[in-house]
Amino acid sequence: MADRNVSVITEFVLLGLTDDPELNIVLFVLFLLIYIITVVGNIWIIAVILVSTQLHSPKYFFLCQLAFLDFCYSSIFIPKMLADYMSGQRVISYQGCLLQYAFVSLFLTTECFLLAAMAYDRYVAICRPLHYHGLMTPAFCVSLVTASYLLGCANSLTHLSSLLSLSFCGPNVVNHYFCDIPLLFQLSCSNTQHSEALFIVLSGATAVTTFLTVLSSYLGILLTVLKMRSTSGRYKAFSTCASHLTVASLFYGTMIFTYLGTSSSYPQDTAKILSVFYTLLLPVLNFLIYSVRNRKAQEAMKRIVRRKIFVQGI
Repeated sequence: MADRNVSVITEFVLLGLTDDPELNIVLFVLFLLIYIITVVGNIWIIAVILVSTQLHSPKYFFLCQLAFLDFCYSSIFIPKMLADYMSGQRVISYQGCLLQYAFVSLFLTTECFLLAAMAYDRYVAICRPLHYHGLMTPAFCVSLVTASYLLGCANSLTHLSSLLSLSFCGPNVVNHYFCDIPLLFQLSCSNTQHSEALFIVLSGATAVTTFLTVLSSYLGILLTVLKMRSTSGRYKAFSTCASHLTVASLFYGTMIFTYLGTSSSYPQDTAKILSVFYTLLLPVLNFLIYSVRNRKAQEAMKRIVRRKIFVQGI
């Protein structure tokens, strides 16, 4: 019994972003607005893609999956934050804390691999257009998405198992607005050396592998585009990749700065602010980027709106 890892802690206290009551009111309104836009916007994208037959292609199939991930991802944080602001309590149970990070790991890892799959799709479309339909078959696209989710689940379950093997005896205050695993390591009264090494290896392998896939895909696209003699062809190629390249840049850029912010040279408050970008703002930015910059999606949305107005008029 003495060798078993038993957690005395039954709940954790999340400090959130600030203790200022007036600022908390502003944050409540802001995060509520962000969540409404995220939920409505991403569900709208999914509905438009499913309803519009002209959008039934690999590119929009992956976009549909990205919108679903953004919806799920934002739902991990914002509802809990809104409830905390309303109740004035910032307590989360031990089980809830571990499950929260498990879902964070699941959706974050899945999105990494999904962005890599989207980059490969754009590479094949521009660099090997004659083989596009033969390579990016529906079955292959489903396999890529399934593999992304399976790798996300495997990564999440590994981290969850690692956390369950640790003991938490106190203190129980998490200086963040969600249960982030580096902070949980700091609160554990167990030896976390093995768990931290596992986290670094898995997270590093995921980030490096997917980032290199995205980078190599767009380098290949850049070299192909530079060889094009037609200016209109170059513009069309760049406009096709602009939305995904913007999303990938924001995703990896904010993640890199967030991990830099967790280093000892940065205060924890800075790390929390940096985390806001990839946990709360990026899901709504993805919707805005794809809806504003994507011409086909805009046209499909307009057709659906006109159809509804026409039907209601009849």
